[in-house]
Amino acid sequence: MTDTSADTLKGQRICLTGGAGFIGTRLIEALAPDNQIVVLDNLRRNALEKTSWWSHPHVQVITGDVRDMEHARRAVEGATHVIHLASIAGVDTVMNRPVETMEVTLQGTMNMLAAARDAGGVQRFIDFSTSEVFGRYAYKASEGEVTSLGAVGEARWTYAVSKLATEHLAHNYFRQHQLPTVAIRPFNIFGPGQIGEGAVHHFVVRALKGEPLVVHNDGSQIRSWCYVDDIIDGTIRALARPEAVGQSFNIGNPRATLTIYALAQEIVRLAGSSSPIHFKEWPFADVELRIPSIDKARSLLGYEPKVDLEEGLRRTIAWYREQR
Repeated sequence: MTDTSADTLKGQRICLTGGAGFIGTRLIEALAPDNQIVVLDNLRRNALEKTSWWSHPHVQVITGDVRDMEHARRAVEGATHVIHLASIAGVDTVMNRPVETMEVTLQGTMNMLAAARDAGGVQRFIDFSTSEVFGRYAYKASEGEVTSLGAVGEARWTYAVSKLATEHLAHNYFRQHQLPTVAIRPFNIFGPGQIGEGAVHHFVVRALKGEPLVVHNDGSQIRSWCYVDDIIDGTIRALARPEAVGQSFNIGNPRATLTIYALAQEIVRLAGSSSPIHFKEWPFADVELRIPSIDKARSLLGYEPKVDLEEGLRRTIAWYREQR
């Protein structure tokens, strides 16, 4: 299949909810040169303001909440494409604010889908789901496999269960209302510009300060890590390719797989740090194994992750070092 890039989208009006966040900011960098961008964000986590795109003529920022239908309708007015990224991010935040987590995901996605349907003219609606829909154990999990969630009442899973519900909703908007929807399940994204929580963010920041890196339990949890450039590439392909409509896609890098403990060791090594690694008991539910199958994205989108883990970590460490 031929390669896809941001050049395939020109002269479009693209709405990004949560667009001031980590992934949203990188999407704007890729799409804004040739398109008009409308960002709907409450700016609780604002990576965009540190870039030149914050005041760029191609970028309009609406400060608002996806739970507010008026804001949703304003954001999608005239939009040709919608990328719905807005959500509560980070395991600790989700566990501390589970009700808000579900409200933002459920009510926010319902608002954005309804607004996009009513606006007319939306050629693609991408709903960002999560790899957490696979539950605690996922080895080379494909999109068609049965999803598995944790016990009811366990706050850890409120994010995943609400994302799974909205993924179903997005697909049903395609079936019932012919809104061209796509769901993306990102797997452990990291890279320059990341803000807030996340293992790579935590480890790099502390390693550069010579502070201890804190690992939950024994650090044997296994993850596949995906550099941010690769999720941007996968998302743009899903925006542009007609084969994507009505589908869910795992976007990640199964080759970049290792334990949390090994990740901490690698970051200490690459940063030239003397930081020790400390182990902390984590008495809550956790994901023990998460490795995606990306065969479907390869077949339908021509997607292939290009940045290996060591190179991605080197670029990330260099960025954080520059920020200091």
